[in-house]
Amino acid sequence: MATRVEVDIQIDRPTDEVFAYLSNFENNPRWQKGMDSCTITSDGEFGVGSTYDQVAHMANRQILSSFEVIEYQPGRRVKATTTKSSFPITFTRVVDPVDGGSRVRAIIEGDATGFFRLLNPVMNVMVKRSINADYGRLKNLLESRAHSPD
Repeated sequence: MATRVEVDIQIDRPTDEVFAYLSNFENNPRWQKGMDSCTITSDGEFGVGSTYDQVAHMANRQILSSFEVIEYQPGRRVKATTTKSSFPITFTRVVDPVDGGSRVRAIIEGDATGFFRLLNPVMNVMVKRSINADYGRLKNLLESRAHSPD
């Protein structure tokens, strides 16, 4: 059973700042619980075809994943999918201007394999809760940066 999570959140920061932060995947461990590291593995300008590796953990298991950017609209939209993982996912992040801030919409779709497939009924609930909490942390992090000295 595949999991699909949709997030829609407003962040009181300019869209260019929010998108720059979201599309720099090396920031993921700063706001995504369970994310240990993200490392860009491709050279050149960021866009379609860019790749990165990430190390995460869930249910006391390490998840090693490789991703590739499959859609990219600078300043607005990025979509990436796993090319190798025990927890394959595809995610889309879209940032639009709204009321002096940003509207962030995310769609995360995945289908567990191996050990994680055994936990699927429980995993769906856990994953949805975790993703929503992650985007709440992102909002708090970016909005608190507005009040921090440079």
